[in-house]
Amino acid sequence: MATDNSLAARAAWLSYVGGLTQSEVAKRLDVSSTKAHRLIGQAQKAGLVRVFIDEVPAECVELEEFIASHFSLNTCTVAPDIDDSIHEDPSRAFNAVGVAAARRLHAMLISAEGQILIGVGKGRSLTAMVRSLPKMQRPDSRFVAVSGSLTRNLSANPYDVVHNLVERTGGEGFFLPVPYIASSIEEQKLLKAQKSVQDMISLGREADAYVIGIGAIGDDALVNAHIRETRMVSEDEWRELRNKMAVCDIMGSFVDINGSSVDSYINKLALGLGLDEVSGRKVMAVVGGHGKDVAVLAALRTGVITDLVVSEEIANGLKKLLLKEAA
Repeated sequence: MATDNSLAARAAWLSYVGGLTQSEVAKRLDVSSTKAHRLIGQAQKAGLVRVFIDEVPAECVELEEFIASHFSLNTCTVAPDIDDSIHEDPSRAFNAVGVAAARRLHAMLISAEGQILIGVGKGRSLTAMVRSLPKMQRPDSRFVAVSGSLTRNLSANPYDVVHNLVERTGGEGFFLPVPYIASSIEEQKLLKAQKSVQDMISLGREADAYVIGIGAIGDDALVNAHIRETRMVSEDEWRELRNKMAVCDIMGSFVDINGSSVDSYINKLALGLGLDEVSGRKVMAVVGGHGKDVAVLAALRTGVITDLVVSEEIANGLKKLLLKEAA
């Protein structure tokens, strides 16, 4: 059974991050309303609640140690689950991960000596991260997109975070003014030949660290995959990826459960940095949402990720997958 300290940390996440009422917190934790009130007060008195919550429940710590050890990660942060049937807003599935990742990014920025350049991906998890990042004055920070900032019809990607990072920090942002996935090999070659595109990709290679998202290819039974929902790929292309056993989209590279690139022409259409270009560097992956345990397993097996921020639900699913394989 969780200790009161662990319950207090979980109550703080549910209340301050999840936005649950005291009665909703009590229902989630299966305690009385009075005890829920006491736990929230305990978290405040213990100094756990500031800009971020300084502690996570014991169950999350155990998951962090298991995952970090298995994949030899530098760090693993598991954000307590706050999403449930009480709320129908799907964006809530990303709130806790957003707060946890914002804390990591905030620490990265304030600890940097002098100018810092961070390569950033895109997606709902990173959007939640930036939403939770407190405003700060770091005019010497720079953020560069590591993959195309546009959709195929050349509209702005709704989950591109470079502009919002600039607003939060007062730093400088650099977009990659091309689609995430080109519509053909000819178009991809043409766009990559542009000097402005070459300059942005070259700048991305110089980043001190990378913060990226991980996308699940999904299936018809799950919430639409990000690349499908935002029409980064066509329905036919999405189906081909499924047929080729792709389970994960990481920086525009589509990989199978073993972390190997699938044999599909779509893997030749990405515009941005390739996985080989960030290998051996600090790469923090931020993953929230539902149904992404297989995608995270595949992404970790690419060997590119050094640091992980993930939801408790996904972390539990990942652990179950690993234990099942080992049985």
